[in-house]
Order: sequence, then structure tokens, then C-alpha cells
Amino acid sequence: MARMAGTAARAETLLGLGVVSTTPVAGGDICTSTRLRLTDGRGAIIKTRPHAPAGFFEREAEGLRWLAEAGGARTPQVLAVADDCLVLDWVEPGKPTTDLAERFGRSLAATHRAGAETFGGPRDGYIGMAPLPNRTLPSWPEFFASRRVMPYVRAAVDRGSLTIDEAATIESAMRRIHDLAGPAEPPARIHGDLWSGNLVWGADGDVWVIDPAAHGGHRETDLAMLSLFGAPHLQRILDAYDEAAPLADGWHERLALHQLHPLLVHSVLFGGTYGARAASAAKDLLAGRTA
Repeated sequence: MARMAGTAARAETLLGLGVVSTTPVAGGDICTSTRLRLTDGRGAIIKTRPHAPAGFFEREAEGLRWLAEAGGARTPQVLAVADDCLVLDWVEPGKPTTDLAERFGRSLAATHRAGAETFGGPRDGYIGMAPLPNRTLPSWPEFFASRRVMPYVRAAVDRGSLTIDEAATIESAMRRIHDLAGPAEPPARIHGDLWSGNLVWGADGDVWVIDPAAHGGHRETDLAMLSLFGAPHLQRILDAYDEAAPLADGWHERLALHQLHPLLVHSVLFGGTYGARAASAAKDLLAGRTA
């Protein structure tokens, strides 16, 4: 009770409104999430983490606002942000449906079409608790190899979740990145961590995206992340996206390339078999190009 009272007091200070009630929200192992009912009748959610890394919640808030500016996929409104917490509008969850999936596929395409100035972003960010280098580069293949793959290869080797031989296989794929990347596309405005846990199927008839690692990237990256861990009505999402913004030939075969990054991030954060899966994907990519 003391912790919840402290959370309510923190929200009241940031919002300038009273908190009528608090309810713990299940899920997530990075932050503690608490639903708030405010005196003006609105619902909100506050995410807290003591001793959060510098800029952790600020980068999330910036990403949500930037994605919202696209007018595509919905994001909760940022109500307040501080070093130790983030307060957002509450989104009432509903049930996944094929109609919602189709709407989301089209909305995601609109977000991507809004574009970005370059590949990367103005500041480094986070994906989960892992640092996310965003220093810009002029092409996506350069950006992907230098900012998304190789830093995590080195970190995974240091952690012991990737062997030297597995790292060498991934490095070989990165040396072929210009061949593997497919047709050049302009920078897309992407979520950057779009697995199913970061989708809220709203009771209001929209699918909302949360917890972004937003940056200027390749639009196939978001689709690859959805495909890697699965999502309700995934095929309808992909079909609707492709109808709204046709994808370049061979995009489905390139999903494995884009999945190297999340697999390596997971190998750094969680260990297990993720490093081996990344190396296996890289080996398959190389084999496909040399067959």
C-alpha cells in the first residue's frame, strides 16, 4: 500500500490532478505499471523504474510523440515524463479481430510513409533495457550493420551468449549487407520494437502501439519483428500493409535479415539460444545468396 500511495503522489505532483484510485497492471519486467483513475474522470497509466538509465523515459516519450505526428498507428498521449516515470493516457484493452488487424496494417503503413530525415535519430535510445545507438548514417545497409548488428554481436560475445564462430558468420553476412538488403528505400518512421506485446488491441476499435524504440529505419524491420514473435491475425496485418503500401519483391525472404537485430538484443539481455538463432539466420541468408 505504501508503494502504491507513493506512486499516486508522484502522479499527482506531475499532473496537478488528484488520483482517485490505483490498480497494478500485470505484465512487463522492465517497469512497474500502475493504472490511475484521476479526479477529472480520465484513466491513465504510470510506468516507474527506480534509478532508470539516463533519458530512459524521455526517449520513450519522444518516440511516442514522433510516431503520433505521422497520423497513422495510434499511440497513447504522453501526459507527463520525468527521470523516474512516464504517465500516459489509459487505453482500455479489447479483443483482437481481423477487422482491427486490417486497420492496423493500413495504419502502420501510414506511419512508415511519414518518413524520417535520415537513418537513425538525433539521440541514442533504448530497446528494452539495452542501449540503442542511433547516430545517423546515409544508407540503411550501413546503419543496420554499424548501429544495429555489430554492437550487439560484440556484446553477445562478451556475455558468452554468442561463440566466436557464430559471430564470424554474422560478420560475414554484414560484409554482404548491400547484396542482402534489397532495393534501396528512403528512411521510414518506424516503431523499432514492434512485437505483439507492444500492441494494445483497444476496445475503442483501434490497435495502439506502445514502448517504441522509434527511429528512421527500414519499414521491413517492423514487419520482421511482428513475424519473429508472432501476433494475432498476423497474416491479415501483413496483407493489409502490402495492399496499402506494396512491399518490394523478396521482402518475405529478407525478414530473416531484419530479425538479426532483435535476436541479438535478446541474446545480450537474456542469453539462451537467441545468439545461435541469429547465427543460423545469418548462415541461411548467406546460403541463399550463394546457392
